[in-house]
Amino acid sequence: MNTCIALLRGINVGGKNIIRMADLRQLFQDIGCRDVQTYIQSGNVIFRSDEPNRDKLAETISSALRQAFDYQNPLVLIHLSELHRVVSEAPSGFGEDDENFKYDVLYLMPPLTASETIQQIPVRDDVDRAWKGPGVIYYRRTSEHLTRSMLNKLPSKPVYKQMTIRNWKTTNKLSELAGQH
Repeated sequence: MNTCIALLRGINVGGKNIIRMADLRQLFQDIGCRDVQTYIQSGNVIFRSDEPNRDKLAETISSALRQAFDYQNPLVLIHLSELHRVVSEAPSGFGEDDENFKYDVLYLMPPLTASETIQQIPVRDDVDRAWKGPGVIYYRRTSEHLTRSMLNKLPSKPVYKQMTIRNWKTTNKLSELAGQH
């Protein structure tokens, strides 16, 4: 049985795609997932599944979400080992200076790769920095110049529809919680 993490895109943001976490947990249980747990209201679901085929599992979840909630966005589905790798392979010092920087992880939806996507991620010198990682882009912004960050421009890029973003604290908490399954 695999421990997996589903990262839903655009849940409970700006009054759109409103889904109660209790309903989301129930949906995952209804499709055969076990030990289902959600974290915060933004569509982070930790669960266990017997389904070995990631694409099949992702399609089963997506289909159930469409039927139950008319949720049309794609999702990122990762295994616990992959999430642990995202945390352990972060750039040196990433996430260590919360006073001066904001840290985000851009989770890429297959078939996107970090190598091809990094070229499409906007950065502003002296404000932003981006690194490629295992199925992710690590993104750091200076706290002092958040309004100047190019991350604010990312939603206008076509590639944005093929990713979901979580801050570094959420990424670490998901890794911790999923590791307890």
